[in-house]
Amino acid sequence: MTKTPIHTPDAPAAIGTYSQAIRHGDLVFLSGQIPLDPATMEVVEGDIETQVRRVFDNLSAVCAAAGGSLDDVLKLNVFLVDMGDFPVVNAVMGEVFDEPFPARAAVGVAALPKGVAVEMEAVMAVPGDG
Repeated sequence: MTKTPIHTPDAPAAIGTYSQAIRHGDLVFLSGQIPLDPATMEVVEGDIETQVRRVFDNLSAVCAAAGGSLDDVLKLNVFLVDMGDFPVVNAVMGEVFDEPFPARAAVGVAALPKGVAVEMEAVMAVPGDG
């Protein structure tokens, strides 16, 4: 099987040596998304809820480019500068995911790119030719 890069202009462009996602067989590995507006490549203004929603919007766009949706996410890794923001992540997840919810890890970190408060990466399964 081959590695197939996934790219969409509906999510922030890669700002380093990585792809927005890589498909291998039926699995798609989504790179970490931070709360960047894909049109401006600037961090969205607003509170942690606004940032979390932007991250899910970005992940959703990459999922769509790979032929799936957030419903296809198997595993979600959440990185937070302040673990006190975790209840907000939970609340928004309850809105964007249906049961069964994906497996998840939440990790407190010292810092994230561009000084943001949250980053998320995911693994999804999408049957097809990939």
